[in-house]
Amino acid sequence: MKKTICLGIVLWFGFSCLMNFLTLDCARAQAPDTKSSILLTIFLKHDQSKTLEEINKHLDSTGFWKEFPPEGTEVVSWYVMMGIGQVVTLRVPAEKLRDVNMAIEKRAWGAFKTEFYATYDFQPVWRATYKRK
Repeated sequence: MKKTICLGIVLWFGFSCLMNFLTLDCARAQAPDTKSSILLTIFLKHDQSKTLEEINKHLDSTGFWKEFPPEGTEVVSWYVMMGIGQVVTLRVPAEKLRDVNMAIEKRAWGAFKTEFYATYDFQPVWRATYKRK
């Protein structure tokens, strides 16, 4: 029981560190003028009941690679997270948010389970507050 709890804590800590790294990396790439856009981080979690070949076949058949990301959005980062799937951060103008949602629903579901997170640039706060300490 104690080993399971310790392993859970270690995994949680590792995941937290990775998410902090991804957030800082995305923050470096964010353009200064973001008044009309947001950063949106999307977890594309592999359906582990399918083989990679089956996942890729599904993505090809739905046109995922042709339609995602939607026109008018920008890929800020795209990582493969082993054991999870892919983590994509997009810069999305407010008027394109629905297009991103529809692209995921129509093209990615069946290959991935998805999670969406609004993301913001923490690096200026870190520089101004914590880096000086």
